[in-house]
Amino acid sequence: MIHYIKGRVTEVFDDMIVIENNGIGYEMTVPSSSALYIASSDTVVTAYTAMVVREDDVSLYGFDDRESLRMFRMLQKVNGIGAKAAVAILSALTVTDIKKAIVFNDPDTIARAKGVGKKTAQKVVLELKDSIDADSLSGSPAGVAGVQSAASGRGDSGEITAISDAIDALVMLGYTKSDASEAIAASGLDHASAEDYIKAALKKLSRF
Repeated sequence: MIHYIKGRVTEVFDDMIVIENNGIGYEMTVPSSSALYIASSDTVVTAYTAMVVREDDVSLYGFDDRESLRMFRMLQKVNGIGAKAAVAILSALTVTDIKKAIVFNDPDTIARAKGVGKKTAQKVVLELKDSIDADSLSGSPAGVAGVQSAASGRGDSGEITAISDAIDALVMLGYTKSDASEAIAASGLDHASAEDYIKAALKKLSRF
């Protein structure tokens, strides 16, 4: 198994690059958002890799860092998600954005990826929700945990309803569920009304 390849990017084409190492050119598929695309030919880069073997094909996939590689492997565990779909998701979203979408039950964000439909996105959220640690997300872990606690029924019913109503209202205004939930988590409010959550969240969202 090839864990990573260190060398010079010599070719870039159709979501693929070639990294030369010791006279050998390693062709690999990379996310279209990868920094490997813009690397100077004189710059030595490191691509963390995964080899996907099929009956009629052996392909190499490359990523900027180990976290992206881990997410690629995690996504492939979802029923219906192959290597190409996993790369498409990583091309459209950062690893943090993917985690937020899963934690905040936001399949619409996952569905932004090319070729990934709503049903497939829902599978990603459903099958990986127990694999994502909310504390690994950027922002305020305590606030995120507070929103998750209320949403899962550990808060009182009024709090759950207020947060849910606030998120729904923000989504109607055009924000994603993950952005709305994060803004509410970052507001610092506790046991507030839906209106207060919305006002506080809008102030946060205007700064994002």
